[in-house]
Amino acid sequence: MGVGDKFSNKAEELGGRAKESAGAASGDRDLQSEGQADQGEAGIKQGAEKLKDKANRAADKLTGN
Repeated sequence: MGVGDKFSNKAEELGGRAKESAGAASGDRDLQSEGQADQGEAGIKQGAEKLKDKANRAADKLTGN
């Protein structure tokens, strides 16, 4: 995954934070929960992205690239 995917994941996380805050401010527990879920999903995607980057770096070291 490239920079675009990383940007998209970060945008999803920030959108989730906004939803959570809006839900908390308005007393809308559903919106707040949706925001938390969005943040969790973005975190998982970011973790997978980091793992893939590390695997690519390790493969490059092994192959001498």
